[in-house]
Amino acid sequence: MKKQTGTPKRCPWCGDDPLYVRYHDEEWGREVNDDAKMFEFLILEGAQAGLSWYTILKRRDGYRKAFAGFDPVKVAAFTEKDVERLMLDTGIIRNRAKITSAIGNARLFLEIQKEFGSFCQYLKTFLPDGKIIVNHWKTLAEVPAVSEVSDSISRDMKKRGFKFFGSTICYSHLQACGYINDHLADCSFR
Repeated sequence: MKKQTGTPKRCPWCGDDPLYVRYHDEEWGREVNDDAKMFEFLILEGAQAGLSWYTILKRRDGYRKAFAGFDPVKVAAFTEKDVERLMLDTGIIRNRAKITSAIGNARLFLEIQKEFGSFCQYLKTFLPDGKIIVNHWKTLAEVPAVSEVSDSISRDMKKRGFKFFGSTICYSHLQACGYINDHLADCSFR
């Protein structure tokens, strides 16, 4: 992160809403090396499909409560009874396909952990030399919605059975967890 002097400059997508600003300043684009945090982003990104990220951020605490504190072992053990409980939970997006995919994705997440040692390590196998990608965009118009890396990861995850994790969601996930740094070149939080 750049040293801040005066008023910090932010990526324009976060606007001035305190929730979005805090997310931008404290989380977005910071490298995640903790599978628990990675699983949280995975659940939230899947829930976001077709919606705005802001919609999901406002419900983050609801998701945390509904999905056992984002514990993949607990979520993987959810049953049809849990699906019905979640369908009544007003703190989350009540979409059956997204709820069941979160449970199925938790099971697949655990399989990847066993195979690679961690989900973070799995994702890094797709990065050039296992290192985060740092882009140098000057405007939001330059920032892509997908990349070769997100295409590859999404394709592999789809083969493994993951749902609600296409290339666009994957790219957003990689941005959120800091595996692709897309803070604009003049952003104070780069």
